[in-house]
Amino acid sequence: MSSRTTTSHVTFLHPFVMGGYPDELPAGTYEVTVEDEILQSLSFSAYRRTATHLLIRRTKGIARTEMRPIDHRDLELALAQDQACSKNPKNSEAALSPPKEPK
Repeated sequence: MSSRTTTSHVTFLHPFVMGGYPDELPAGTYEVTVEDEILQSLSFSAYRRTATHLLIRRTKGIARTEMRPIDHRDLELALAQDQACSKNPKNSEAALSPPKEPK
C-alpha cells in the first residue's frame, strides 16, 4: 500500500485546547503532519487520511518536542474558535497553510 506524508503549518493567535488533551497550548505556529494512503482499487487516484499529528515544541522548563496524534476535525474546530476570538475574524491569521508535498 502506497502512502504520502504532507506537512503544513497552522498559526493560532490565542491560546487553545486541542480535543483529547487537557492542557492549554500557547498561541503560535505549529507544524501539522498528515499521512494518507492511496486507494488502489479505484480507476483514479484517491487518498484516505490515516493520521494527523501536531508537533509541539516546548521551550519553557525542560525543552522537549512532542508529536501528538490529533483528529483533523478537532484542529478545524480549534482554528474556528481562534478566528472567532479575533476582533476581525476575516483578517485573522489563524489558518492552516497549504500542505507541502514531500520532495
